[in-house]
Amino acid sequence: MSRGDGHPGIPGRGADGAGRPAPPAATAAPGEADTAVAGDTQGPLALGKLTSVVLDALAEGAAARGGPLPGGGPDAVAERLRAACAPVLPEHGTGAEEALRTVVRAVAEGAADPADPWCTAHLHCPPLAVAAAADLAAAALNPSMDSWDQAPAAAVLEQEVTAALAALVYPRWNAPDALITSGGTESNLVALLLARERARATRAAGAAGVRVVCGGNAHHSVRRAAWLLGLPEPVVVDCPGGRLDPAAVDRALAGLTGPALVVATAGTTDEGLVDPLPRLAAVAARHGAELHVDAAYGGPLLFSDRLAPLLAGLESAVSVTLDLHKLGWQPAAAGVLAVRDTELLAPLALRADYLNAEDDGEAGLPDLLGRSLRTTRRPDVLKIAATLRALGRSGLGALVEHCVRTARDFAVLVDAHPALRRRPGGIGISTVLFRPVAADAAPPAEGDALVAEVRRRLLAEGRAVVGRAVAEDADGTRRLWLKATLLHPRATGEDLAGLLDLAADAAARIRTTHAQEPEGPR
Repeated sequence: MSRGDGHPGIPGRGADGAGRPAPPAATAAPGEADTAVAGDTQGPLALGKLTSVVLDALAEGAAARGGPLPGGGPDAVAERLRAACAPVLPEHGTGAEEALRTVVRAVAEGAADPADPWCTAHLHCPPLAVAAAADLAAAALNPSMDSWDQAPAAAVLEQEVTAALAALVYPRWNAPDALITSGGTESNLVALLLARERARATRAAGAAGVRVVCGGNAHHSVRRAAWLLGLPEPVVVDCPGGRLDPAAVDRALAGLTGPALVVATAGTTDEGLVDPLPRLAAVAARHGAELHVDAAYGGPLLFSDRLAPLLAGLESAVSVTLDLHKLGWQPAAAGVLAVRDTELLAPLALRADYLNAEDDGEAGLPDLLGRSLRTTRRPDVLKIAATLRALGRSGLGALVEHCVRTARDFAVLVDAHPALRRRPGGIGISTVLFRPVAADAAPPAEGDALVAEVRRRLLAEGRAVVGRAVAEDADGTRRLWLKATLLHPRATGEDLAGLLDLAADAAARIRTTHAQEPEGPR
């Protein structure tokens, strides 16, 4: 794997010796190849020619980048992209091949590549090739999932896939169901919407609405969803050690009247921690409240027989969020909202005569409009279905187990590194927090500033992409940590060892620079 600091020239189709795209030749009018459609019997032929151009451009751009991130920081990236792609709206087109070669190469050179083991900042996975290939088919066929006559087969495939995923979450329920969403934000929004509508249905019995109770560790989308839906500000309770405290939830629910929804998390964004779901479910049930679990990160643990017990209590939730573009290796977006009974989705029903006329339904045409808040919706289910079939539950479970194991190996490497230390206690699903030992020798604000500068230094140099998170230390003080979220299905601890040396070296260089700076006026 190349770790060079430069951007070596890669001679290729239509490129000069320095690896830059050749100047475009203006054309007066689009040619037949430029306006070919992707579907019908001739579409694959046109796609085949253009796909080879795209693959060459991807390879050239990645080689020019030479690492997990383009070097130079935001200004340098913007300058290179604009120089390569200007003007984005020429008077005369340059043709499909040149346009693809130029644009794809420029974006690939300037990409953050989650397939690089040293790209670990976010819940941003490297998509499997099988999923990306299926996504090409989805784009070419372009079914819109809002009416059967736009997506006859894709509608059936989505029905089968959502049924299988719902059964994975709710194996002992009679009629579970699931929706394909754009991700955890939409899934959480729909979950709160459904809870609001259930509360409205009981308003005649004196209910004033639904109150959301969540932890400070909850994803920001929970609070945003409450705001969008006109719900009261959620009651945010304590999360000692990063997990939602059942006793705090108990106290919060005791002070509420009317319907309440407790939102727990299985795989927190900052630390990958799983809330104590069985205890939270028991507390919610004791107060007559419902439980929703945001398992966007942790949900795919269900694919593994060994790891699924970490999600014990999940079936007690009325709804569950999953994201397969995290620990499912799908190109974004591939979100899922599972519910324990299909009747819970009834509030989403909507009639639009041009999409789901009543007489069409009576004649047997399936109604798809109530399967999403969106109208036009791309067939994200195709890539999910191809991946599920290719790997099976056990194959996906093995990949999840690999990431969890790699995180444990990485934690051992951190513990053995003389210049770094890990956040005390256990680690999350596949997330490890660490920081330079040197940061502890400085006052707290200066130590956190050093951690932040290490991250930005690595980003600017294009050498590594590490995240940041604020979390409790052993003494209860909240400190800033570097974050490695390990989602690569093939990377090993050996691949990641150099990342720790990079972080330690960056911290040492920053300290040396600061020590050489002249002191300001006293």
